[in-house]
Order: sequence, then C-alpha cells, then structure tokens
Amino acid sequence: MKNQKIYNGIFYYVILIYLEIIFRIFCTEKIFTITFIHTLLYLIPISFLLTLLTNLFKDKVNRILQWITIGLLTVWYAVLLVFKRKFGVFFSINSMGMADQLTSFFGDTIKAIIHNIPIIILMFLPLILMIIFHKHIAYNKSDKKRNLYLLLLIFISYLLFIGSIFIGKKDVYSVYNLYFKVENHALTVEKIGALPSTMIELRRKVLEIGRNLLNIEPELEDELFQNPEAQPIPKEEVYTYNALEIDFAALNNNTTDKTLITMNNYFSQESGTKKNKYTGMYQGKNLIVFMAESFNMVGVREDLTPTLYKLVNSSFVFENFYSPVILSTIGGEFQELTGLYPNLNLLSNVWRKGINEYPYGFGNVFNNLGYNTYAYHDNQYNFQARDKYLKSIGFNNYLGCWNGLEERINCNAWPESDIEMIETTVDDYITSEKPFMTYYATVSGHMPYQVGGRMYNKYKNLVKDLPYSDQNKAYLASQIELDRALEILINKLDAAGKLDDTVIALVGDHYPYDISADTLNELSTYERDSIVEINRSNFILWNNQTETTKITKVGSQIDVLPTLLNLFGVEYDSRLIIGKDILSESPGLAMFSNNSWVSDYGTYYASSGKFVPKDGVEVSDDYIANTNGIVQNKIAMSKYIIQENYYKYIYDSLQK
Repeated sequence: MKNQKIYNGIFYYVILIYLEIIFRIFCTEKIFTITFIHTLLYLIPISFLLTLLTNLFKDKVNRILQWITIGLLTVWYAVLLVFKRKFGVFFSINSMGMADQLTSFFGDTIKAIIHNIPIIILMFLPLILMIIFHKHIAYNKSDKKRNLYLLLLIFISYLLFIGSIFIGKKDVYSVYNLYFKVENHALTVEKIGALPSTMIELRRKVLEIGRNLLNIEPELEDELFQNPEAQPIPKEEVYTYNALEIDFAALNNNTTDKTLITMNNYFSQESGTKKNKYTGMYQGKNLIVFMAESFNMVGVREDLTPTLYKLVNSSFVFENFYSPVILSTIGGEFQELTGLYPNLNLLSNVWRKGINEYPYGFGNVFNNLGYNTYAYHDNQYNFQARDKYLKSIGFNNYLGCWNGLEERINCNAWPESDIEMIETTVDDYITSEKPFMTYYATVSGHMPYQVGGRMYNKYKNLVKDLPYSDQNKAYLASQIELDRALEILINKLDAAGKLDDTVIALVGDHYPYDISADTLNELSTYERDSIVEINRSNFILWNNQTETTKITKVGSQIDVLPTLLNLFGVEYDSRLIIGKDILSESPGLAMFSNNSWVSDYGTYYASSGKFVPKDGVEVSDDYIANTNGIVQNKIAMSKYIIQENYYKYIYDSLQK
C-alpha cells in the first residue's frame, strides 16, 4: 500500500492507453505509427494528474471520484467513436456548438449508438472490471508529501513529452507544430491521440482568450507575403485580374489591429485569378444552384439516374472535383455558399447567427444585378439556423418546412421528397419576367440508407435486385429521387421556354458518410481511400446550349462561388475569396479536414507526410513544403475573414 499512488497512476495510464487503442482500431486508418510514442508520453502526466485529483479526500469520496472519472473518460471516448463512425469527422469541443444536429436526428443517433454497441462495451470494460474488483483498489487519502511527489512526477513527465516533440523534423504538420502552432483537430487526433487532442484544444482555448493572433507558421511567413498561386502554369497576358481597387496600405495606416494588418498584407500580395474566355459567358442568364444532400459520383449511373448522368457528362465536365467532409451538411454548404474553408467554432458562433456581411453571397450578388432570388429546403427551415445564414447572404425569400413549405409538400415524412419540393416551387420563379437566381438545399439523399426507408420503398423495384449491399441499394434509391426531381425541373424549364437561358449548378455537401469506405467502394470504379479519394465527386455546371468541355484541373466546393461569379460577369475581387475560379489559369487545389490536399500534380496525405504524384509527374521537396504553407495560409485566412467580419471592413472602406 506504500506506493499505491504510483500504482493508481499506472492504473489510469493503462486504462487510457486501452481506450486510445480501441479508438484507433475503429476510427483511424493506421493504429500504431511513430507518433504513437508521443501519445504514450502525453498520457503519463494526465494519468498522474488524475491520480492526484482523485486521492485528495476520504476513501468513500475518492472511490466515487475515480468511478466518475473513469466513467466520464469512457463516455467521452465513446462519443468520439460514435461521432467519427457516424459523420466521418472527428468530434471536438468546437463541434459541441453543433449538438442540435445530433438531437434533431435523435433516432439516427440512437441507431448509431446501437450499431456500435459491441465497441462501446469494449470501451466500458475497464470501468466494469473496476466496479467488480473495487475492493482490491486503494482509495485512501494521499498525504501532502505524496501529493508533492505526484506534482513533481506530473511536471517531469510533461517535460519529457515536450522534449520528445522537439526531436525530429519540424515540418508544417509535425507533432511539435500541431501542439504549439498549427490548429487542425483531425490531424492532431491522428498523430497525437483522441484525449491528447481534447486537452490541446482546451489549452488553446484558455491561452487564446483575449488574443488576436493568426495561427500561421513563422517559417512560412515569406510564403504569406508572396502570391500563394505562383506555380509553373502558362499565363495569358491578354486578360486582367478579377480584382477591385483596394488601397490596402491606407487600410493599414488606419488600424493597429495585428490581425487586420496581416490580412491586408496577405491580400495585397495575392494576385487572385484572371478573367478568361469564359468570363461573362452566362451573363444575364438564370441560375439554379443546388446543394444536394450526400450527392456523389458513385450514385451517377446511366441506367438508374439518366438525368444526373447527362448533366455530369455534358456542358462543363469536371474530372477532378472533390466535396470534402468538414462537419456534415453545414460544412459543405458553407464552402459552396462562401468560397471559404470552414472553421468549426466559427460555423457555430458566427455563421449560424447570420451576423456577418457577405457581399459575394449568391442572394446579395444577384439581388444587386436585378434578379429575383429564391431559396428552398425540404426539411425544417431553421435547422442549424439555415434561415439566419441564408438571409445573411441575401436570400429574403426562403421557404422550408414549417415556415410555409409544409403547405405544399409532406413535411411529416422522412426524408422529405425532392420531387415534391421542385414540383411545388418551380412556378414561383419560372414565370418571372426578370431573370431569377434560385438556391435549393435537398434532403432526399439523407442517411440512414436502409431497406424499409422511404426512398428505398419508393424505388424498391429499381434497386432490390442490384448486386450490392442493402446500404448501397438504399443510397442509389435516394439518388433516383434527386434525378427525377431534376428531370421535372428541366422539363418545366423547357416547357416555359426558359431552359436555354438557365444554368444549373450542383454539388454535394459530402459523400454518403453513413456508408463505410469499404462498402461504398462496391459502387466505385476504383479503390478509394477513406481520407482523400472517398471525397471525389462531380460538379454539375450545365446549360442546354453549352458545348461539352472537359476540365482536368482539381477543384472543390469552395471553388463553386468564384467560378459562377466569373461566368456571370460579376465584378468581384478574387483575392478575397479563398476558393478560385476553376475555369481560370490558376492551379487547382482541394483541401481536406486533416490538411491533406490534392493539386494538379498529386496527392499529399498529411498524417503520414506522403506525397503521391500523378503519373509522369515529378515535384521538388520545395513544392510540397510550399503547398503545405499555402494550404495552412488559406485555412487561416478563411477563419479570420469570418472572425473579423473582414468583408464588412473592406467594403466599408470602399464606400468612404
């Protein structure tokens, strides 16, 4: 009993390692990597700290505290596990602001918990054993001498961890940088661990209170003040840049805010994208933009979804497009509507409140062009505060379930019907004398994908005999619903004489992450990994009169807005949108939740630091390092554009 406090520290340590390993087995691609050493070291001071905190009182209180502590830790790991396996992204403290997503789909959440019960039981095994054998565990109060001893052990073991992360190459995504500088929760979980990433996130929140600093690598500041798009791509000098006259130097002279000064310097040195032969190609035409729930290229089949197949393979055909998962629907929708990379904390605390100004929001842009603008969603109108953020980007005529659309469609069924939404809303704008811009957020493609679901039952005869898993059959059924809704839309546009003058743009919010990568690969023409290629999809950009043009450049959801702005001849500043016009000469780049990326030259996996070049391509180490810097800077600038309400700041200055 003399050394019981050390034994208790080992007791906590073994449990934490056990929980980490279970989590890694079922939630990450690689269980044991070289960085797992840092996980093992980080858990030592945490274990001793827990030992100290749960041995300060009388035996009975200490016993209860230990049970509660182990119970809460287990519950936290279980939450992390279920969230990752359900939504395809790692849960974080910042994700708590999106908790209403879990409660609104309570039934799905319960099903996800039930589906993962065997793993959850494994996680609770230490707590169960602890309760069973509690008589063999010492809970007596620790004296001052031993408490000081524990404090010393905490300090020494923490220094040991800190010392370990100084060893090795300090690349942009090293453990050292993830701990001290680079803010990326997904990558931190993969490299340092689930509980350590939570502790690091808490530390960051505490230390950043009252601060106004950019999270950008100091060694990459030279890159920050250069053109981030500078790559060996042939340039045509005949075109001017999509840029406004902004005096960034004058702006800096009128502020002492370090964040604004850094942002002004960044954007003043960013060249943006040039106008091109497609600039103004669709000027004056109507525009219908879709955020299609869980739309992915694996659901596009000539036999089952002929309309989607036609739209994907005609007009502009994007052969290297991605729809990265960054927190469910709201993350994908944010990217499409703003051209920015989402930050989880700001999605909840700023975007959903609708308090910022977005002059490049679709509604604002087309309202200013004299268009009639409309927005529709065939589910609860204010879910995730969609009514607020759609209004902030200019949609004042927004209709969803329970603010009017329930009078037209069946809003009591799940999922609601995309066909019903299209059929009952198209007449709102199709007879307009003015050009129109319409936004649809669909829902029929929503998980869960199961036999007996509404969409499966509706199209059962078309999918039941397919040689796929039940999940994939149900997913394909949901895409048939979207396909037929689009067919109805096109037919109605044609009948009204509006088809030739209407552009349809559609991307998915994310791949159907309720389906595992292994299962989804049944539908894929090639083997997809679960980090990057699982996100490969299509961008539909279609007009009945546009000749088919194949675009091989890499793109993603954040590129949709600037691409459409250029096509419709909108005067905008391409430097201020992090996404870029896919049809411009600038190089392509798609960024993912853990800071992995795909460029026109290959794919970089951030967790392993591995770059896979495209066939016949060779790049230098400088190219990889520079692109990592570019990615980090783009993500940082996206964050601070929202945090600082930067568009209001810029456009207020233009009006003075």
